[in-house]
Amino acid sequence: MRSGGWRGRWGSHSWWLLMLWLAGVALMAAAPPASARPDVRVVVDVSGSMKAHDPDRLAASAMGLLVSLLPEGASAGVWTFGERIDNPLPLGRVESAWRERALGLPPALRDYQQYTDIEAALRRASEAEANGGRHLILMTDGVIDLPPARGAKPAIDRDSRRRLMEELAPTLADQGVAVHAIAFSDEADLALVERLAQNTGGLASRVDSPEGLLGAFLDIFERIFPADRLPLDDEGRFIVDEGVDSLSALVFHEPDAPPLTLVAPDGTRYQAETAPEGANWQVEPRFDLIRLPEPQAGEWRLEGAVGERSRISVSGAWHLRTSPLPATLYRGFPVPVEAWLEAESDAVDLPGNLTFEVALEGADGEEQSLVTLDAEADGRYMGELPPPDLTGNARLVVRASGEGFTRQRSQAVNVLPAIGAVHDPAAERVVLAAEHPRLTRGNTRIRGDLRGESLTAEAVGEARWTLSLPALDPELRQPLALIATITLDGQTRELNLPRLMLNPDARIGIAGTEAGPTLAAERFAGPDDPAAPDASSSLADRFVEGVNAVPAKLRLAWQAGWPGLVERARGWAAGPWLWGLAVLAGCLLLLGLLRHRRRRSKVHHHREDPYV
Repeated sequence: MRSGGWRGRWGSHSWWLLMLWLAGVALMAAAPPASARPDVRVVVDVSGSMKAHDPDRLAASAMGLLVSLLPEGASAGVWTFGERIDNPLPLGRVESAWRERALGLPPALRDYQQYTDIEAALRRASEAEANGGRHLILMTDGVIDLPPARGAKPAIDRDSRRRLMEELAPTLADQGVAVHAIAFSDEADLALVERLAQNTGGLASRVDSPEGLLGAFLDIFERIFPADRLPLDDEGRFIVDEGVDSLSALVFHEPDAPPLTLVAPDGTRYQAETAPEGANWQVEPRFDLIRLPEPQAGEWRLEGAVGERSRISVSGAWHLRTSPLPATLYRGFPVPVEAWLEAESDAVDLPGNLTFEVALEGADGEEQSLVTLDAEADGRYMGELPPPDLTGNARLVVRASGEGFTRQRSQAVNVLPAIGAVHDPAAERVVLAAEHPRLTRGNTRIRGDLRGESLTAEAVGEARWTLSLPALDPELRQPLALIATITLDGQTRELNLPRLMLNPDARIGIAGTEAGPTLAAERFAGPDDPAAPDASSSLADRFVEGVNAVPAKLRLAWQAGWPGLVERARGWAAGPWLWGLAVLAGCLLLLGLLRHRRRRSKVHHHREDPYV
């Protein structure tokens, strides 16, 4: 995370986000009954490394944003973790007293500790039962770091990570617990963060700016509490129909943007000082929030800077409903969608000539695919979105349109390859791992094509394969085509996987598409892979690992303060690599002194004019 950039853009004004806490409730559309509401458990990393990766204390501010957006009567709580697990805001019903306690939390979120026990934090936060689904929002720099007193490092960190992914994540998924993970650093364990979210039906994000952090929270909030919205075009226009009872416009802009103007269908122009009667118009450095009851039907227009995260939320006589939308999509697999309109009462007639569409949009907002859903006899509409072609962050947009009527819902998704692949040049092989949860060695066969030579992958685990390669020229980069033959639900089909570029850094290349795994390469080798390297490293390996880790550990310990440096030094002293490092440093120092003396003995003091 580039902390300097964060400070430059926000400076000391990150307090504006606190104001959004109090205003956020106005964005809520009609909430489901309390008995069906999911509860939200925010799990905040307060380890020493977070002090470096979150210098503006945005974890505290952003957590407050989500807390304030929670609907009245929902259930929520806050946990913090470092070496120990604390619960400064116990799970409880969201009401005025609960919100007041939440606003007093920031000091507890700056009580930094020396280590990072993500596994224990998620276990503790997920324990209590809930009326609805449980959503854990994990904010961390994503690196497991347990105290050396618990055992030999890094073995205890690896064991915790394995339990977290292989045992706890599947258990949480079976219990209906979704983990939404936000990583605050380029040094984060992104594979861990993404797999936690993927395996539990949550969202994963890495943020490197205040705007990115805000967007991640809004995406998570929309998934937990979806709301109806009106389409807002690039020119700031939106259509309000007769069925809208109230609307909330959240308009993002730069701090130095001119005042925003809202133009009504009858041409009346409003600004914050001349807001319509009954409206609530809040102006902050980076956003305007306009709450408008009983808005006039017709075309409205926003004049001024309208940021891309701006939105128009509405409540009214009809509500757009969908079947649960997946948080993770897979390349090559279609996405089934079911949607319908639900009326406030039987006396309300639905709009005529209804059509339902579902679209997949890329992170840049460009539409990748679109399909119209088919009407069913029960008033519901069903269909399949074509398989995604690209991987990465995207959005599913469901839209209902009728006579003078439009509603839409937008939810963030992560698109992954159905099967990820990574080149292991040292072993002359490609390792493949299934991302899609239904793909296994029993229903999937994989083959490769390398310059016309057919290669067959061998299953080495329940959802892992290796493909042996012929001898390759290390100076030549070349694409490997991968094809999976899949049998699911009685149907067999072929799936073209993203091409994998072999030796991508070579000087000479053969044309082809370079594609690698979505997550870190480490996930493609596991204990069920007989060809994987032994998990236990030699003394020499541990020594090299320790030497490579020294700069980062020293930096984090210094930022955590002198007491933290002392504690870390005690932990390091327990490792044999420190003594090896000291011996190496002494040898290097001695060699340096000898070389310096030798050079001095050869120096000539005769001065010559420079040669041009």
